[in-house]
Amino acid sequence: MADIAKLVEDLSQLTVLEAAELAKALEEAWGVSAAAAVAVAAPAAGGGDAGAAAEEKTEFDVILTGDGGKKIQVIKEVRAITGLGLTEAKTLVESAPKALKEGINKAEAEEIKKKIEEAGGTVELK
Repeated sequence: MADIAKLVEDLSQLTVLEAAELAKALEEAWGVSAAAAVAVAAPAAGGGDAGAAAEEKTEFDVILTGDGGKKIQVIKEVRAITGLGLTEAKTLVESAPKALKEGINKAEAEEIKKKIEEAGGTVELK
């Protein structure tokens, strides 16, 4: 591990021109292009089903799709999740479908979905 960390540190100090020269030298030495190397590396890293691994999402948007007839409870949850004031949270809930949070990890998205659904609202993860 120490050797890899040292190599990463050394490569991080290269200028853009030096990095381009290095990429070209490696392409010539190994007989591949950088694009082909990336395409070959992706399935190897993915294991069994490379197509699914390459398409697996890491960032999610939580979209409030409705209040389920329990507007007050959903507004309270939206306020707790987003930190919005009462008026802003009410406007967000009334204008559903609307994004609550964007670009968050799957665990946080699932937690928010659970809280909104427990309050009576409906949520979609994208």
